[in-house]
Amino acid sequence: MRKVGLLLTCLLLISAALAGCTQPPPEQQTQPPAPEPTPPGSNEMAFTITSTAFSDGGAIPIQYSCNGQNMSPELSWSGSPTGTASFALIMDDPDAVYTHWIIFNLPPNTHSLPEAVPKDEKLASGALQGKIGSGGIGYPTGYFGPCPPKGSPHHYRFTLYALDTSLDLTGGASKDEVLQAMEGHVLGQTQLIGIYQR
Repeated sequence: MRKVGLLLTCLLLISAALAGCTQPPPEQQTQPPAPEPTPPGSNEMAFTITSTAFSDGGAIPIQYSCNGQNMSPELSWSGSPTGTASFALIMDDPDAVYTHWIIFNLPPNTHSLPEAVPKDEKLASGALQGKIGSGGIGYPTGYFGPCPPKGSPHHYRFTLYALDTSLDLTGGASKDEVLQAMEGHVLGQTQLIGIYQR
């Protein structure tokens, strides 16, 4: 009788050990977490504009002002939004409410503007330049550098817009006309600010 009991105990132990070695059915197995979906646009670079002439928030060298050669600084940009069909650039001085440069219909494959862009109404790339000035007083088209009165520093904003279309405007358009034509077509914008003081 003792042998039978011992045999039953051994059989129970073997059965328990075998049961512990079996895997749960596939539907009960722990699965690794699914990879998180990539957020839309996360692979796109930030849309930025820079200049070799000055840093953001830095001083604009005198050669780019009315006290120097009054030529435009080099500008370059990267990370334009998908679907960009053209670029527009507006440089203004909010301290004096004055527009210093308008250039639009820059081709989508343009990633920079060289130093000393000609003041022509139409550039070789097909881009157009608008009239600058303040109120009813306007200079011809093209860049006109910082020219503040003596005193406190002025801030000059170079704002670049990525657009989903080319603007149906002619050269010599005003800032208001350009801004109005851009409404509903801005895919992104970036800004570089320079400071000038006399």
